[in-house]
Amino acid sequence: MNDVVLRVAGLSKRFRRPSRATNTLLVDELVGLLHRLRGRRAVEDEFWALRDVGLEVRRGEVVGLIGHNGAGKSTLLKLLCRILHPTTGCIEIQGRVGSLLEVGTGFHPELTGRENIYLNGAILGMTRREIARNFDAIVAFAEVEQFLNVPVKHYSSGMAVRLAFAVAAHLEPELLLVDEVLAVGDVAFQRKCLGRLRDLSAQAGRTVVLVSHNPAALASLCQRGVVLDHGRVLFDGAIRDALQRYTGTVDARVGTEWQGRAGDDRLRLVRAWVRPLGEDNQWDTGSAIEVGGTVEIRQPVEGLIFGFRLLSEYGADLAYTLFDDLETGLAEPMPPCRLTHTWKIPANTLAAGRYRVAFELALAFRELIHREPLGELAFDVENLTGIGRRYPVQGVRGFNSLLRPPWPAEKRVEPLSS
Repeated sequence: MNDVVLRVAGLSKRFRRPSRATNTLLVDELVGLLHRLRGRRAVEDEFWALRDVGLEVRRGEVVGLIGHNGAGKSTLLKLLCRILHPTTGCIEIQGRVGSLLEVGTGFHPELTGRENIYLNGAILGMTRREIARNFDAIVAFAEVEQFLNVPVKHYSSGMAVRLAFAVAAHLEPELLLVDEVLAVGDVAFQRKCLGRLRDLSAQAGRTVVLVSHNPAALASLCQRGVVLDHGRVLFDGAIRDALQRYTGTVDARVGTEWQGRAGDDRLRLVRAWVRPLGEDNQWDTGSAIEVGGTVEIRQPVEGLIFGFRLLSEYGADLAYTLFDDLETGLAEPMPPCRLTHTWKIPANTLAAGRYRVAFELALAFRELIHREPLGELAFDVENLTGIGRRYPVQGVRGFNSLLRPPWPAEKRVEPLSS
């Protein structure tokens, strides 16, 4: 079809390892040739980085490649860039391809930043006129104006990746392939790069295939995710479902109730729960939610900290609260007892999605006794009552936001002047 930019069918890539620790691949090839001349079959130590991969990417899609280290993500990108040749299968690409697979790919260390912009642009397929037209935009995006005439060998890794990404992003190819190299840049530049990728897809209709281990970035940027596992496609679908498949968020030990003995001989979290407070007990964005926990105080303590963090599905902190946020007397001693405390998240605070609750026990300014980084509890909220409690319109901007607080607002209506 005309809107298919990338089509991959039956794609496989095989590599060979030396059969002995001291051998090289060249020696192995010579040994294999000798075996064949003698009519013997050489025993090859081989592995398949990719096996029978099939994929179609349409124009304007932003696709995230997800998987553990060694799953085949980078190998797939190198095959798409024609750096490697497939063992079997075929690749069809419509239009120009831009790629950013490694820091400083195509840069010559002895040349200056200015010279490398022209060199790298030419390698990527830009004409000299295109490079000259985009030169100022590339330099401004990379934020290397003061170092344009400095050899790239003196650049930091962050500066090199900024300049490399700026050149690739301004190529405006039909297909842009980006590996995990963006992790080298600072936080501000990573946001800038993600914004550029989003603009390329939304405004220019460019297609992006992105490899990243940052679930939050993938969730915000991609519409679709492809999970690779040991060289095979394990899942291909919506990015949220792909991330759940990869991160294993469906965990048997995580639910809406928890019991255990987390802590030490002084303080122990023994019970925790989260439940909806609506009349029909539905997990709805329009229902309030109760979070509760019970702590055993087994020895007198001072400066008790007992609270919880509300996390997004992928571990981003959304809110933090303590049991005495509205009280005073943090340093007052607590005798041995069972302390149970509940919190209430008001209705219409959370948007639809999955959330986690992680409890913390500590002694103020002294010691952290218990902290669960991923959370003892996890729950899903559905948008049953709709945006603004009335209209379930998925196309409304902000539908996928994490929070939807009912902030007070004023409305004023005035007649049109003639």
